Amino acid sequence: MPETMKREQVDQGQLMVQVNSSNTAVPVADAKVEISYTGDPDTVIETVQTNGDGQTETLQLSAPPVEFSMSPGENQPYAEYTVRVSAKEYETVTISGAQIFSGIQGIQRVSMNLLDTTQSNIDSFVIGPHTLWGDYPPKIAEAEIKPVNETGEIVLSRVVIPEYIIVHDGPVSDKSAKNYYVRYKDYIKNVASCEIYSTWPRTTLEANILAIMSFTLNRVYTEWYRNKGHDFTITSSTAYDHKWMPGKTTYESINTIVDEIFSNYLSRPNVKQPILTQYCDGKKVSCPEWMTQWGSKYLGDQGYKPIEILRYYYGENMYINTAEQIAGIPSSWPGYDLGIGASGEKVRQIQQQLNRISKDYPSIPTVAADGQYGQQTAQAVRKFQSVFGLGQTGIIDYPTWYKISEIYVGVSRIAELNP
Repeated sequence: MPETMKREQVDQGQLMVQVNSSNTAVPVADAKVEISYTGDPDTVIETVQTNGDGQTETLQLSAPPVEFSMSPGENQPYAEYTVRVSAKEYETVTISGAQIFSGIQGIQRVSMNLLDTTQSNIDSFVIGPHTLWGDYPPKIAEAEIKPVNETGEIVLSRVVIPEYIIVHDGPVSDKSAKNYYVRYKDYIKNVASCEIYSTWPRTTLEANILAIMSFTLNRVYTEWYRNKGHDFTITSSTAYDHKWMPGKTTYESINTIVDEIFSNYLSRPNVKQPILTQYCDGKKVSCPEWMTQWGSKYLGDQGYKPIEILRYYYGENMYINTAEQIAGIPSSWPGYDLGIGASGEKVRQIQQQLNRISKDYPSIPTVAADGQYGQQTAQAVRKFQSVFGLGQTGIIDYPTWYKISEIYVGVSRIAELNP
């Protein structure tokens, strides 16, 4: 890294690396993780090992002043690092351009393929510039409500949160672009981390995440691209949809919100489909009818609530709605928190799921699946929350319930497919 850039890295951000096997979804322990500046990849500044849960310790890394991300300017608001991960019997993975912001914890998820002696043993990802910093095509305007009844297109009977999104990593017309199967929540976390700065006020982050989710669910609900003969749900082109990047670092501030509100979307009265909530940055590109990202940031600074930010741009008849169904989940959240003293079948189900997860995440203790929520269950839940970046309350709230379900489905289903 040039000396001038080093002098600008006066603050610190954090990075935790989570390493999993791509073919079994289980954590990779004892993986070697090397961190270097992207501008000087041969000079390693940190070397750590993953623990039994496939995680590194939280690393403190230099970052530019937080002020650089609080208003548009000429200074890049994040530092860029290269993460190189190697492990016995796995292909080495290199991610260049991991973006670290002041005061924010970045989460770098790394999926490792088993070693294949017939191919290259290095899997490389290059993370491009943040959309607020780099140059990307502006969104081509579309109607926010699709005339599905007039065209006769086949649509879903109700709004469902999908288990996976199929992302076409390029413009619609690029037939050479790769399609990726991405879990819905992971897709939203990735897009939000590409489109808005994780240092912004929580209400701003939440408003933008709601817009991203509603736009995405409109594509799902109307089967927009499939009805045009394509085999994907959405693209990674900013001209058509949102920016999504393979290997992208996500951030705790964004991930927490997505886990809490992932089943929500935006509605207008008497309109069944989620609204195609389009937006622009408001500085490089103007969009009078849409939300602007920088404008939403300034409204957040003034104390506006998420729905107030959204209504400021999209009108007073915009509402937050909740999907009726979440695909791929064994059982829905009971509608109330589970804690010490709770009992019954829902508690037993969670205990059984935690026990299955603990086979692959050994730091999570096993519990008696007796349907009684005691100290032992609370301790297991607290450790689960610690491993997966949730508030360590020992109580199964909405985000914890669905995170347990997500991880349980991941480890048990893939285990069945790979006996």
